[in-house]
Amino acid sequence: MAGNSTLLSQARAYDPAALAEIYDLYAPAIYAYIYRRVGDPALAEDLTSELFLRILRAIRDGVTWRTSFNAWLYRAAHNLVVDHYRRHASADPAPLDELAVAGDRRPDQAVETGLEAEQLRDALRQLTPEQQQVLALRFGEDLTARQVGELIGKTTGAVEALQHRGLAALRRILARGDQS
Repeated sequence: MAGNSTLLSQARAYDPAALAEIYDLYAPAIYAYIYRRVGDPALAEDLTSELFLRILRAIRDGVTWRTSFNAWLYRAAHNLVVDHYRRHASADPAPLDELAVAGDRRPDQAVETGLEAEQLRDALRQLTPEQQQVLALRFGEDLTARQVGELIGKTTGAVEALQHRGLAALRRILARGDQS
């Protein structure tokens, strides 16, 4: 889009209004992406804020995207989540009371759903970082294999292979109940 092209040019020039607009445009999607990876709303907010601070520093220092801002942003978000898990290998999952906020569901159903979501997150963490990223973008962000390929710098075939291997590994992990 021409509007985005102009906005990104202004951001490269460290224009405060353009930087604020980029935050407004991209922060909700990045927060959702990170939240699906960490499962904790407060942590997702913190990591989203940290990501945009890093993005600001990178732009200020002239270290920016070469071709796709969107790909650069998602790659940075992915790397931030991976770094977080490396630094906090024994990070506790989201507390059950947070997971149990249930609207019209019974508390036992909310807890069960929360436990299932945590089991899935634990299983996802056992996949390779590339498989995690592909599955998060394909199913969490609802992108096509071609779009994911553009974001992560891989061919559509490579994305489809990563998706297939990731889903197969996820099935095996969940089937044996091994989310360690």
